[in-house]
Amino acid sequence: MKRIEYRKVRNVQPNFFEYTGEYKTDPVAMQLFIFNEEGYEEYTKNVGLDRVIKECTDVNQAEDVKWLNVHGLHDTELIRKIGDLFKIDSFVVSDILNTSRRTRIEELGDVLFFSVKSVLPVEEINMIKTEQVSFLLKDNVIVSFQEKKSDYFEHIRERIRTGTGIVRKKQNDYLLYLMLDAIMENFYITLEGYESRIEIFGNEAKLGVRNDFITGVEKTKDSLNYLKRAIAPLRDALYNLKSVKEDEEFETIHKTTHTYFARLHQKCLELLDQAEYDLSALDSASNFHFAAQSQRMNQIMKTLTIFSVIFMPLTFIVGVYGMNFDNMPELHTRDGYYVVWVVMIVVTIGMAIYFKRKRWF
Repeated sequence: MKRIEYRKVRNVQPNFFEYTGEYKTDPVAMQLFIFNEEGYEEYTKNVGLDRVIKECTDVNQAEDVKWLNVHGLHDTELIRKIGDLFKIDSFVVSDILNTSRRTRIEELGDVLFFSVKSVLPVEEINMIKTEQVSFLLKDNVIVSFQEKKSDYFEHIRERIRTGTGIVRKKQNDYLLYLMLDAIMENFYITLEGYESRIEIFGNEAKLGVRNDFITGVEKTKDSLNYLKRAIAPLRDALYNLKSVKEDEEFETIHKTTHTYFARLHQKCLELLDQAEYDLSALDSASNFHFAAQSQRMNQIMKTLTIFSVIFMPLTFIVGVYGMNFDNMPELHTRDGYYVVWVVMIVVTIGMAIYFKRKRWF
């Protein structure tokens, strides 16, 4: 049974720190990367807040890009301390923990806050799961908050380790672009899974072999509409990033990076177009199914009607001669029984020939 997990909105006070998500079993873990064009440092095992504070406040590394990735949000005290470390307003920390909020981007002084919904690809196509991923950009630091441990940023870490591409030549805004691109890749993977399913629905609509066809179509529509609701706010946020005017530029996003966010905006448009196309394909399959069912019912009713019309005169004849009046000369006819049979057979054949010439069957 397909299940779409919708998050209920929680009424959380701005300065009240409470994690509203569901991933509360795994321990909170942190990863820290510090890199520049010449090299990098990596801290991925048993990283504590003391290590983060030491590395992020080291004046010798002031110009290096620092990426702190946090897996798990249920340790609200740790999230609060990270916010204090980077002088983040308390209501922003509260928004990081409140996973019921929609995707949005907001710049508060020298801090850029970006919160986005990410689809979690699962093997079971009947399920859609999402998690909220939040980003904080300040100076040369980027902090990413994930609800649970996942590996769709692993290729970015590998680029940093090997110096592949330009990631170590860029600033933290380019790193934000790479992570948003990885998140959007999950939407592509999820939509591709539904496209295969929609193709199956199209074939089944022509065959009419499933009794639960409409149920499956409607559940798939619900999933696609849910994806659209997750993608549309991301499209709007990326539009704000890539189309700001000179006097409205985000201080933490460099002009040279706007092109990359424009690509992400274009990807969002492609995803929405594909979702719309898939919904149209489902509507077509559903309409074809109803039309086929209606045509089949019409054929059945036509067949039944023809049989009914043929038997009407036969029923009339049998009814007339079923009356037991004494003054009915045909009742005493020697060959009357056979004559009635001949009459009924002739009437049946004659009506069948007439219907055939009219192309009623």
